[in-house]
Amino acid sequence: MNQQQKRQREMQEEYRELIQEIKPKPPVLRNCILAFTVGGLICLVGQIFLHLYSTQGLGVKEARAATAATMIFLGALLTGLGIYDVIGKYGGAGSIVPITGFANSIVAPAMEFKREGFIFGVGARIFTTAGPVLVYGFLISVLIGIIYYLVH
Repeated sequence: MNQQQKRQREMQEEYRELIQEIKPKPPVLRNCILAFTVGGLICLVGQIFLHLYSTQGLGVKEARAATAATMIFLGALLTGLGIYDVIGKYGGAGSIVPITGFANSIVAPAMEFKREGFIFGVGARIFTTAGPVLVYGFLISVLIGIIYYLVH
């Protein structure tokens, strides 16, 4: 190794150290609190809908299904209106964990590519993020169903 290469490596190391000193530290505690709060509020809204559906005469299974459908609808609607992005900006992982985050992951690519048209834009891109989740979820459910059938 010649002298020029040694000096270049030293300069790279000095640069890395300088970056580490200057780089702002992420507010981890603040981010955790916001994620917990936003995720909790989304779940609270879901719990309120579950309670409302239960008190309106739906059975437990029907109320759960109606709640899931309502939360998916709200997640898609808020994504379409641009509100879910603001929620995600502050809530971070708290906004992607609940079922509304799944709705957001399906609608967001569609919104991004709608200017390309409904076929080549929305239709082709809607499942770019959620597609693998749907495929693997389907495959795992089939596998679990086969195992259940063989065991019983």
